[in-house]
Amino acid sequence: MKFSSIAVSAFLACQHPQVSAFSASKKFALTRHHRHYLPQLSSSSTAPTVRRVGSADRRSILPPLFGILDEVMSDDYNLMSSSEESEVNMNDSYEIFLGDLVFSTNDPRLDIIENYERATDPAFLEWMEKKAEKSNDPEERLALKDLLEMIVDIKKRQELSKLAEERKAKEEASAEESRLVAAEAEAEAGRKLSNTDVLRKAQAINSATAASAEDRAEAASKKLSFYDQELTPEIRMSYEDTLKQLLPPYKGGETPESMVKTNYDKFDAQFVKVLNERVTVNDDKDAAALLEALAVEQSRRIGAATENLKEVLAMGEPMKMEGRIIKMAREGKVDESFLLLLEANETQARDAGAMGPAELMKRLRFRAIEEKDKQIASKEIALIRKLLRAEDAAEREKILEDAFTPREKLLVAGTAENAAKAMDGETPDQEKAMPDVPPPDFINACKAVMLNFGNLQYDDDRGDLATRIKQIASEAEVVATRIYGQGMSLREQQDRAWKEQTTSIFDLEKMELEAESRGEHAPWTNPDADDDMFLPGFDSQGKMKIGGG
Repeated sequence: MKFSSIAVSAFLACQHPQVSAFSASKKFALTRHHRHYLPQLSSSSTAPTVRRVGSADRRSILPPLFGILDEVMSDDYNLMSSSEESEVNMNDSYEIFLGDLVFSTNDPRLDIIENYERATDPAFLEWMEKKAEKSNDPEERLALKDLLEMIVDIKKRQELSKLAEERKAKEEASAEESRLVAAEAEAEAGRKLSNTDVLRKAQAINSATAASAEDRAEAASKKLSFYDQELTPEIRMSYEDTLKQLLPPYKGGETPESMVKTNYDKFDAQFVKVLNERVTVNDDKDAAALLEALAVEQSRRIGAATENLKEVLAMGEPMKMEGRIIKMAREGKVDESFLLLLEANETQARDAGAMGPAELMKRLRFRAIEEKDKQIASKEIALIRKLLRAEDAAEREKILEDAFTPREKLLVAGTAENAAKAMDGETPDQEKAMPDVPPPDFINACKAVMLNFGNLQYDDDRGDLATRIKQIASEAEVVATRIYGQGMSLREQQDRAWKEQTTSIFDLEKMELEAESRGEHAPWTNPDADDDMFLPGFDSQGKMKIGGG
């Protein structure tokens, strides 16, 4: 029997006393060495003879054997594919995940949070940045950059939230330690009190307990206002990017005035506190110039709002006033300054005892807010804003019932199929009755608001925005259950399908679309699947087999 030199050398390499399990590339490297340096074996039918090589010669011709550490540090652990194939697979995975984020019906921030580890993976962010730079489509490039900035912003928010929680935990632990030390010191002092001192202290405690309810209520109501609260390190860090954008150096033609006018919505109360701190502590001239420009812009906007309010009040009758506000809202004249001016006039009139003018200002303010909400693209956000303005639970319940109740559309959809049926004298298909705001969309909107503004505080006793949103969500769940019935979990849906032993073709279509969005195929649509994967009685085309053919 004849053996090639490669086969024999490979066998000798594997039988080496220092070799137990080499990767393929190491074995073939050793094979090539034996092919070049070992003597040729006889191809005759007699037993082959091999020239004995001395130990010194062997050390001179044998390459160093690879050990466990060499194997671990090498790239041969990838047994499935090469590095190029792995890169291609990762690109495909990134493309699929990017499509899920772009074409999702949810708020992108929600999808990013639910897939936080994948979205914030440095390799994925680097891939997105390169894809945006290489894109030839301006719209695609802008969309990718916006999505990338959104992911980076969420990542920073999560990191700041984690830092805030750690700082709060340390402060609570320090406060608890101080309390224990004070309690121990007070207990030690109490052990040294005489009987007279004990009676005197008990009398003082009794007098403090007998304080009036008004005094206790006043003491409990003493709470630091928003402007008196200290800026935390996390708040300062959260505005670093905004400061870099709005403070010098500026590009050609940019000034503090133009930056304020263009980015007016970014100047919230917290950011103004940050700027004031920079001016007070660091004597920052650039921040002072920005605050001065902000004051000028606010004065200009208040002046314009005053003229608009005079124009509204000049209409005379409340109905005409509301009509004028509707027109102004369509012209974009109803802004924050106009709403604040209405609220200020309402408060001033109420404090002066003029209830009639106060109610009129309140009515006009609510109308202006409603008209402004109509300009919001998302009906869900408009509903949440309306619920936050509601004064009690009964009013919120009425608003939720009106938003969640399905309504039949008066107009038939202008599709080609309906037009053809109308030509033939048939009744066009009516769309299924839908509510103004479906409950699932409302849930996603609540999550988005909590994600973006959940830590927003109020000066009254209503708590932060997250607490109010949770209260609204619980009330919405009651209303939705009353209209649509109790919801089912995935397990309950599976049990129902098994009990009824039937599946809707629309559910099957939904499963197919979900599988395609993940880059997969449903078992009954996969053309490369084995016959064992198909349902009994169906062929590879998904068609039912009839007869013995």
